[in-house]
Amino acid sequence: MATPLRGLLGAKVPPNSKTLEEARSRTFDFFKKACRSLPTVMNIYNLDDVVTISQLRSTISAEIRKNADVTNPKVIDMLLFKAMEELTNVVDHAKQRHHIIGQYVVGREGLVKDLGTKDEGASDFLKRFYETNYF
Repeated sequence: MATPLRGLLGAKVPPNSKTLEEARSRTFDFFKKACRSLPTVMNIYNLDDVVTISQLRSTISAEIRKNADVTNPKVIDMLLFKAMEELTNVVDHAKQRHHIIGQYVVGREGLVKDLGTKDEGASDFLKRFYETNYF
């Protein structure tokens, strides 16, 4: 199976960006590569029933925007290197489907939502017991 990032495995690490504008340009290039690889990721992991390509694109954009306040070009290059490594792992099927769903579809905040409904149907005795025995 040919993937768009297959040739990147033996690629050399590019030199550091000299300016913030160059690092910004590399960030846009990475975003384009990631968006172009989304149909392949959807096919590999069979994500059509869980998420759309536009939702994954929004997730990638949100991950990039988390680091929008970084102004050091060397730090941006390091973050891009890590992101490219993650993208290569995803495209090369180094992760399983539930990893992709947990990291990029549900997200970390989606797993925490269910904690509040745990004690709804319990009796008063059990609620007091749980309150005193939870750490």
